[in-house]
Amino acid sequence: MSKDSQPIIRVNSLTKSYGGFHALRGIDFEVQRGEVFGFLGPNGAGKTTAIRCMLDLIRPSSGSLLVAGHDPQRNPVAVRARCGYLPGELRFDENITVSAALNFFQQLRGATAACRRRAAVLSDRLELDTASRIKNLSKGNKQKIGIVSAFMHEPELLLLDEPTSGLDPLVQQTVMDLVAEVQHGGATVFFSSHVLSEVQAVAGRVAIIRDGSIVEVSDTSALSARGKVEVRVRFTCPVPPEKAQLAELSGVTLLAFEDDGRLLEFAVSENMDGLVKWLAAYPVATLETRQCGLEEVFHAHYPGKEKQVSAILPS
Repeated sequence: MSKDSQPIIRVNSLTKSYGGFHALRGIDFEVQRGEVFGFLGPNGAGKTTAIRCMLDLIRPSSGSLLVAGHDPQRNPVAVRARCGYLPGELRFDENITVSAALNFFQQLRGATAACRRRAAVLSDRLELDTASRIKNLSKGNKQKIGIVSAFMHEPELLLLDEPTSGLDPLVQQTVMDLVAEVQHGGATVFFSSHVLSEVQAVAGRVAIIRDGSIVEVSDTSALSARGKVEVRVRFTCPVPPEKAQLAELSGVTLLAFEDDGRLLEFAVSENMDGLVKWLAAYPVATLETRQCGLEEVFHAHYPGKEKQVSAILPS
C-alpha cells in the first residue's frame, strides 16, 4: 500500500484521562487523504483534546495515533511540519502588530517567498489590518491571524479547532470557501465544530463525539437524509384546532399552532404526500420547508439538549 493510499489520520483506542475525569474514552476513526472531515460535538465533548494529541501538544493516556504517516510522540516535528493548526484559543503578544506576528509564524515555517505572498493574499481576502497592534483587535480579527497562519504555508493537512469562532457571517463564509479551495488543491481538512450548518456544507464525512466517545462516523449526506423535514405553513384564514391535530396522518407531527390557527409548523418523517393533500383543503398563503438532516441526527445523540418546540393549542 502506497503512502498516498493510507489514511492521513489514524486514531486507535485513544484515551486521555485527567485523574478521575476521562476526556477521551477509547476513540477510533480514520481520515482519508483529500477529504474534509468534520468533528462534531458540543463544548467539552473531547474535540480539542483529540486535536492536541494529534500534534503531541498533550500525551494520550493510551492508544495510538498516526498523523501524516508519523507517530506524533516519536516525531512531533515531522507531524507539525506537515500541518496547519488553528487552536481553539489563540494567545498572542498583545503589544506587537499583526504584521510582526505573521512574520514570526513565517520564520517558523522557513520564511519562504511563497509563504509570505500567500499570507499577504489571505490577509487581504480576510480584510485583516496588518498594521494594527493586536491589543486593539476584536476577537474576530484575532481569529483571522490564526486562520492566515494556519493556511499560509499550504500544508497537506489542516487541523482547525472551531475555525469560525468569533467571525461575522461573511467572514465565516470566506473561511468555508478557503476550506473547499484547499481541498480542491489536494489538502486534507480536519475541523472541529459545533456549528451544524457549516459541517453539513463542507464536510464529506463527520464523526460525532459525546462525552469523550465516538457515537457515529458516517457520510454527511447519509446523515442528512435521515432527518425529518420541517414544514411551516401560513394560511389566509384560521385552521380549526381540532383539525390541526392531524391525528389521522402517520409520519406527521404538529410542532406549533400560532396566530389563532393561521400559522402551523409540522415535522414530517414520512407521508409528505398526505400532508400536502391535507393542506389543499385550506387556503395557503405561504409554505416553507427545511431539511433538518444533520441537526436532527446530532440532537438524537444528545437527548435533552435539542430545541424544545411544543404545540400550543387552545383548550
